[in-house]
Amino acid sequence: MHPILRLMLLPVLNVLGPIIVGFSFAMLIPLILSFWKEDGAFNGFLISFLITFFSGGILWLSTRSFRRELIPRDGFLLVTMAWVFLAFYATLPVYLTIPDLPFTHAFFEAVSGITTTCATILRGLDDLPMSVNFWRCFLAWLGGIGILVMAVAVLPLLGVGGAQIFRAESTGPLKEGRLTPRISDTAKAFFNIYFAISVLCAICYHMAGMDWDDAIMHTFTTVSLGGFSSHDAGFGYWSTRAVDYVCVVFLLIGGINFSMHFLVWKKLSPMLYFKDVESCAWLLTALVLTLLSTFLLVSFETYVNVGDAFYYSVTNVIFVISTSGFANTNYGDWPLVVQLLALFGSSFATCAGSTGGGIKMIRAIALVKQGGLEFKKILHPRVIAPLVIGNKPISNQVIFAILSFLMLYIAIAFLSTMVFLLTGFDGLTAFSTAISCLNNLGPALGNLGPAYNFSSLTDFQVLFCTFLMIIGRLELFTVLVLFTRGFWRA
Repeated sequence: MHPILRLMLLPVLNVLGPIIVGFSFAMLIPLILSFWKEDGAFNGFLISFLITFFSGGILWLSTRSFRRELIPRDGFLLVTMAWVFLAFYATLPVYLTIPDLPFTHAFFEAVSGITTTCATILRGLDDLPMSVNFWRCFLAWLGGIGILVMAVAVLPLLGVGGAQIFRAESTGPLKEGRLTPRISDTAKAFFNIYFAISVLCAICYHMAGMDWDDAIMHTFTTVSLGGFSSHDAGFGYWSTRAVDYVCVVFLLIGGINFSMHFLVWKKLSPMLYFKDVESCAWLLTALVLTLLSTFLLVSFETYVNVGDAFYYSVTNVIFVISTSGFANTNYGDWPLVVQLLALFGSSFATCAGSTGGGIKMIRAIALVKQGGLEFKKILHPRVIAPLVIGNKPISNQVIFAILSFLMLYIAIAFLSTMVFLLTGFDGLTAFSTAISCLNNLGPALGNLGPAYNFSSLTDFQVLFCTFLMIIGRLELFTVLVLFTRGFWRA
């Protein structure tokens, strides 16, 4: 092995080994569930657990002599490798349990779950073993909190600092701020809040009409803003609208920065949400897009009754802009302007530090404010007006980083659309699939809309979608920096 690769790669693999071992224990939950339900998936989960546990242990033991303190550059490599490796191991139960399922399709399903994209490639979800459906949804829940954010509480016990991992995994341009002095305490605070919201969501789902099995599985994919369901009909499976409204409420909660949830809990003051610029912008965006969509659906006579138009608008628009990707109707039959409006909202609506995907609201706010400052400077060339968000000045360095991210996002979306067009997609399907995968949204539009799934894709299209889902979940730079020559220089 090249000395530089040995110096950089093996210490990261030494940390990755225990993470893989820890991940293997997550498989014990569906394994026990399969044994209890006698659904026929027990052997698949048992074999997957053994492969994951022993390969992670061997990786850790074989690289012990290369253990060292990680540097920030290692964080990017570890985060990327962790998502790819864990997705690979998460693939095993799905591949070993579902007959005649190609490995690329199983890998797509696992990546889709763990990145909280939750675009499914499987058919006949109602007939799958319950433990497999549970595993799919549980992957989304694990991905929502961020496997590595949870792991930073364990890494110090291994003699490896966690701050650089948290910086690489946490989302948004203002991610240097900490809720607590120690990064492990921050991770624990996030997990506790995430778990508490999940418990409350499951109880509300059950009270709204779901049985406990569906309530727990849909809680996993609601709080994580994922979108997997245990039924082919999604939320159209239930006749009661109460279930849909419970989902909407918790999607709105999941779209808020978890730092705000922590502050509200710590100070016992819900009014803090309304004092936060980003949280207010997220809720206002959801309201405006819902009302606008309702107006358009009535205007185009998609729904004659205003009540029905509002119901399907508030549910499906928030399903989309929260990047959860749920559906309770085929909104692919809606006027194209409404579909594109929701797809556009998914690109920026959710807050940084939430479980959502896309560009993030804080970046959109910063760009809008910076645009306003540029107009002011044109009118008053000598004025000195720093960019301020929520009484906090934003440095030019952050603005440049946001502009760089936006340019990279647009470039990748454009190039990905071209790739999909070259592989046979029509224009709407190609563009919406690129945006959907980058935003970790799930369903696209056109031939991959909510009435369809991704099972018709070729192997190349499937693998390209998985690549987009991973770089989208890790906010582009974390993964793409690994492809630069400078990253691998000593």
